[in-house]
Amino acid sequence: MPRLIALAALLVLLAPVTALAGALEPFVAHYQVFRGGRELGQATLRLTRTDAARWRVDLVMDGKGLIGLAGLRAEQSTVFDAIDGRYVPLSQSTVRRMLFSRRQTVGVYDWARGIARWSGDVKKTRTRPIPLRPGDMSGLLINLAVIRDAAPGATLRYRFVDDGRVRDHEYAVAVEPEAVAAGDLEFSALRVDRVRAGGDDTTIWVAQGVPTPIRILQREDGEDSYDLRLIEYTGAP
Repeated sequence: MPRLIALAALLVLLAPVTALAGALEPFVAHYQVFRGGRELGQATLRLTRTDAARWRVDLVMDGKGLIGLAGLRAEQSTVFDAIDGRYVPLSQSTVRRMLFSRRQTVGVYDWARGIARWSGDVKKTRTRPIPLRPGDMSGLLINLAVIRDAAPGATLRYRFVDDGRVRDHEYAVAVEPEAVAAGDLEFSALRVDRVRAGGDDTTIWVAQGVPTPIRILQREDGEDSYDLRLIEYTGAP
């Protein structure tokens, strides 16, 4: 039987928050998306296994209301291998659809040649090959890595290689958990803040035993840009 969020929430509330690392398991998570307190639509984060070592993670965001009338739909996906606890990206794609337009970028991580490159509707300055380093990940994989690595008081460092861009990401994990609402339920979750990010800030809340973020808040220049709040999820059977 699928593991329902209510059971997971009960286990999380009863258990102390320590390191959150664990083996990958397929899941489907549903979120409400807000900006400035106003609901924009829904999002679905899905992790699926394609074979023994290969996985795919997808994030789909659908607009509603005035934004939905414009036909907004954004999709991101990364295909990757999970090897000895490491997430090794193989390909990445982003699709943005509006009422009268569609933009798509596709990236390939060529580990044999040691480069990653993006094509499609990408800025010319982002089409150059990017030399790869061990541990490089897409944005979606970094979210999964934060869940894997978060421990009270820890500092997490990753290199973001995505959509033709390269950035060093550093996260600070809170020492103590805090109560975070998810739908009608409440989790005891660790807050993980991206630090030294300039005007682009990200905060992720993660809870023990939950394979997906409880909440993801992105801020630009001090203003909320996207706020994803978990409604429910189902795990592997």
